[in-house]
Amino acid sequence: MSIVLVILGFILLVIGGEFLVRSSVALSFKFNISKMVIGMTVVSFATSAPELLVSVQAAFSGSPAIAINNVIGSNIANIGLVLGITALVSAIDVDRSFYKLNWPVMMVFSIALYYFLSNDMVLSMLEGGVLFAGLILFLVVLVRSARKDVVSDEVDETLAVVSNFKIIIWLLIGAAALYFGSEWLVEGSKEIALAMGVSEAVIGVSLIAIGTSVPELAASVIAAAKQEKAISLGNLIGSNIFNIGSVLGLTALVKPIPVTAPEILTNDILWMLGFAAVLVPLIFLPKKLKINRIKGLVLVAAYGVFMFLIFTNK
Repeated sequence: MSIVLVILGFILLVIGGEFLVRSSVALSFKFNISKMVIGMTVVSFATSAPELLVSVQAAFSGSPAIAINNVIGSNIANIGLVLGITALVSAIDVDRSFYKLNWPVMMVFSIALYYFLSNDMVLSMLEGGVLFAGLILFLVVLVRSARKDVVSDEVDETLAVVSNFKIIIWLLIGAAALYFGSEWLVEGSKEIALAMGVSEAVIGVSLIAIGTSVPELAASVIAAAKQEKAISLGNLIGSNIFNIGSVLGLTALVKPIPVTAPEILTNDILWMLGFAAVLVPLIFLPKKLKINRIKGLVLVAAYGVFMFLIFTNK
């Protein structure tokens, strides 16, 4: 039954996330927000909704390890799994903004999260507020530094003519699917952890993290297969920043998140920092500003080692 709950939870999260993105974009058009800003802000916030709901649900149901490792695992999966597999399908050109803005900001957020958690073993409301405020500041800088002629391929212009009634229906469907999906996923995952004899932290950093990264993986691989140049390392880095700033930041504002599993600080978050840090030498050596199939294979292999170790070391 727990596996059924997890599968249904994943399905509902995908459905809920899709409806929330569509309704949010349609609503943004109603307020005459530019397509570029919608792509950089509204879509990013909406696509973080599944992770946010899972973390909030986990925090309130007494599973803070799932709340934290949902984000840590997703950030590792975004680089090791999503970026790695996408590069195996088609080489990825890296934009210079990666090392000028996106990567440094991701490292600041990642190190800040490590400091906040290791300092007193809890992510407090104040620290959550700092992370969320930092995200807002990053978005302001991002929008201001973007070229005015940038067109976001993430935004479907046909949503500009959607009726108000349809937007409300989409919002209700999205909200209901996300609520029940997060509840069932967390509940099923806790039961699986108990049955397998592993900690909730392990389930959070593996099963739940991969599940919430599947939609992004599918979209990236399809775009790579179609040779669409819209794929960028910046999008994945932005997702990692959003995971820390919005998902953990907002969750901590609602309910402080204690560190209940020591391996979060001694192992999992160090892997997250390692995957983030290795991107710089990876994009410059040996061929500059390109992630080819060999580099993609290295990332996937490293992710495989990570998954093997977290299950065999527990």
